[in-house]
Amino acid sequence: MDIRLKKLSETIVNHSVKIKKNDRVLIQYQPQAKPLVKELIQAIKEKEGIPFIKITDPEINALILENAKENRIKEQVIRSKFEVDNYDVFITITYTTNDYETLNVSKEYKKKQGIALTEINDTRINKRRWIILNYPSNLDAYKAKMTTEDYYNYAIDVMNYDYEKMEKDIKPLKELMEKTDNVRIVGPGTDISFSIKGMKAIPCCGTANIPDGECYTAPIKDSVNGKITYNTPSPYQGNTFENISLTFENGKIIKAESEQNQEKLNEIFDSDEGARYIGEFSFGFNPLIKEPMGDILFDEKIMGSIHFTPGQAYADADNGNKSIIHWDLVLIQRPEYGGGEVYFDHTLIRKDGKFVLDSLKQLNGKN
Repeated sequence: MDIRLKKLSETIVNHSVKIKKNDRVLIQYQPQAKPLVKELIQAIKEKEGIPFIKITDPEINALILENAKENRIKEQVIRSKFEVDNYDVFITITYTTNDYETLNVSKEYKKKQGIALTEINDTRINKRRWIILNYPSNLDAYKAKMTTEDYYNYAIDVMNYDYEKMEKDIKPLKELMEKTDNVRIVGPGTDISFSIKGMKAIPCCGTANIPDGECYTAPIKDSVNGKITYNTPSPYQGNTFENISLTFENGKIIKAESEQNQEKLNEIFDSDEGARYIGEFSFGFNPLIKEPMGDILFDEKIMGSIHFTPGQAYADADNGNKSIIHWDLVLIQRPEYGGGEVYFDHTLIRKDGKFVLDSLKQLNGKN
């Protein structure tokens, strides 16, 4: 037994979702994550929670969705509603095998499914306790350019970060964000500004994602102007996109470009009206996560990064934008990725991925 899995399961049960007596807990996982699931079940039982499991297989799921008819969506709504009505807590453990598995699922079906599940997903995200994490896989190791064993050890160690310390370190950033009006982000291919006046800032310290390490808010919906160029690869809806560049006018994406799959890129942003507006702006600062690997649970927490997210806003930092998509696109601003600056109300607060204000330097990690 890897004792670190026991520690991780205790973090999830006691810190992330705070299991209480008689909580009905649904663990959704893929078979490769069984060692962690066994530890989770023991930890849930110790809290007198009631565990249930749901085993998934991305390849089989994609096969089911290919050429699926609308009557399946109706049945899926019934089953998904049963879940949010009958479970208090959701623990989702993914395991990456192929980023392109859903490539042959039609965009029309994806769109109709997203619309049909909007209300249920809102309940699950905003009215239930939940956590999502990615159990380390061979493909993850390949994308991280590590051996399988080295990546496994790295991923488990990152997921076991000291989130109580992070909660203390992040407080000054939350306070500063909630006092700020104008934000400007500058870097290669990027000069964009927007307002976050009056918006709440939400620290993320292991209570919805593991690993964690971000603080997010949302821009005033129609305040975004300028251009941003992201520099990390981003898999989404069965395609992978590189060097996405978005141009905004009064909040709306008026031009979207990428090195490849540009037609698919614009199809995503045409999913609905809200897909061309931003629902989240966030700083990433987990000191153990340095390089992108195409796994958003890790990439959006990269030290020295921001993500600027087209689509649905979260209820706790709600700028009014509604969409069936929520696509975290990441820009790393450390020197080796081209550098850049972030200004709050015309004052420099972060340069080349490092916070420059004394009150925020604890978020820079060890030098």
